[in-house]
Parts: sequence; C-alpha cells; structure tokens
Amino acid sequence: MTLVVGIVTVVGTSFAFTASNTVPNASLGQGSNTISGYTVSSVVYTQNATTPSNIDQVAFTISPAAAGSVKVQLASGGAWYTCSNSSGSVTCATTSPQADAGSTNALNVVAGA
Repeated sequence: MTLVVGIVTVVGTSFAFTASNTVPNASLGQGSNTISGYTVSSVVYTQNATTPSNIDQVAFTISPAAAGSVKVQLASGGAWYTCSNSSGSVTCATTSPQADAGSTNALNVVAGA
C-alpha cells in the first residue's frame, strides 16, 4: 500500500509542473535576396609615430558609399575593428587592441547597409 501512494504522489507533482508551462505565439519565415559586394580601394595604413611597427589606423574608400556598418580584420583570426564611414571614406582605429605590422597578414573587410 505504501508503494502505490508514493507513485501517485510523483505523478501528481509531475502533472502540476508541466501544466504551468506557457509558450507565446511566434513567427517564422524564410526568404532570399541578391547579395552584391563592395569595392575597397585606396587603402592606407597609418603607423604609430613613436613605435612604427604598430598600426594605428587603416583608411580606404568603399563603394557603394552607403555602407552603414564596416569592420576590418588585419590578421587571420585576429581582432575585428569597428570603422566609421563618411560618404565612402572609411577610417578604422586599430589601437584597441594595438595592431602590429609584423602580425598583419590580411585585410578582411565586412560591410553592410
């Protein structure tokens, strides 16, 4: 008789727990669109005046000029730097963390509208 009471108690507790779950309505969708690239030109690296092996800034021109978000990476697997874009003229401070010319092996640019 004790065994039957124990099973009833466990089932009752489990039922009360699952009955309190609620899930809100949600939307889900899928779509596609054409992705076009950007053209980067006139790249200029600015060295640090005191320690020339450090790179303080990267600047370049981007087209189309309306890129709203631009980031660069100077070393494969390295830090990403946030840039500012003023009518297609992009500047990226590369001081936090400090970029080093010796480990710079790439210029990866990611841009979005």
